[in-house]
Amino acid sequence: MTTGRLEAFSDGVIAIIITIMVLEMKVPHGDALKDLRPLLPVFLSYVLSFLYVGIYWNNHHHMLHTCSAVTGAMLWANLHLLFWLSLFPFTTGWMGENHFTAAPTALYGLVLLMAAIAYLLLQEAIISAQGQESILKEAVGRDWKGRLSPLLYVLAIVAALRFAWLAQAILAIAALIWLIPDRRIEKRFAT
Repeated sequence: MTTGRLEAFSDGVIAIIITIMVLEMKVPHGDALKDLRPLLPVFLSYVLSFLYVGIYWNNHHHMLHTCSAVTGAMLWANLHLLFWLSLFPFTTGWMGENHFTAAPTALYGLVLLMAAIAYLLLQEAIISAQGQESILKEAVGRDWKGRLSPLLYVLAIVAALRFAWLAQAILAIAALIWLIPDRRIEKRFAT
């Protein structure tokens, strides 16, 4: 299998995930701006999840461009990542509909944690397939973002049980860390 086919499949799944998330936002009954107010938590949870899905899509794209071939381990690791990403619409909707309360926020954090672990497993499968001279290993280096994110998600899960607003802040900070462009892989290909 080529990396292009794996990327195309993943892009399709990610596009469906975003579509499902946006379809979960229901149109309000009424034509006044005040009728949108009850939808604000749903919209904010959608924005946060849209950012996360976009971050995964962007980094997944760059990571696959380091590959010249796809192994079975990479296929399974990629499916594992897509599984956790596919739960975003459910947890996003539950969290938004319940105004960021403890249990939905904690579950959302757990899904983010599992997606981060799955992404790291895919990264390791690619590095393993590339061998000693791994382009990806050289590009990611110490990968402080990849190692910090799971810790932030665990912190958010624990915080959600007592202070859901603090958990939301931690999850937003984790997303913002990834919004800053990560050009390590692009720089590796430029040399």
